[in-house]
Amino acid sequence: MRHITPSAIRPPFARYSYGVEIPPDCRILYCSGQLGVAPDDHVPPGIEEQTHLCFRNIGEVLKEAGMTFADVVRINSFVVSREHLKGYMSVRDLYISDPAPASTLMIVSGFSRPEFLVEVEVIAAAR
Repeated sequence: MRHITPSAIRPPFARYSYGVEIPPDCRILYCSGQLGVAPDDHVPPGIEEQTHLCFRNIGEVLKEAGMTFADVVRINSFVVSREHLKGYMSVRDLYISDPAPASTLMIVSGFSRPEFLVEVEVIAAAR
């Protein structure tokens, strides 16, 4: 992978790359958005706990595909309030590798159930 963050534009606001180029001989995995819900349907009340569950769920999808978080090239994240940005990013940074993947973080009005605070989807690539 080639991580691209041009010096001609403003540096990223957080830990992410502006682009990641995937070589032509890689397998690509598109992971559906994962919510902060445990296998027993428990949804913890806090953003940090829900974010950990999102990334643990993503880790299981990556593992099934024979990949790891080091293979993630893009993260799309959605949170329900600006107040959750710091908590989300502090947990996200525990899971992503360096150089960091491309990333987008959006604030949304809500999810399918009101207790959900965050949803995360990724794209990964590996040989």
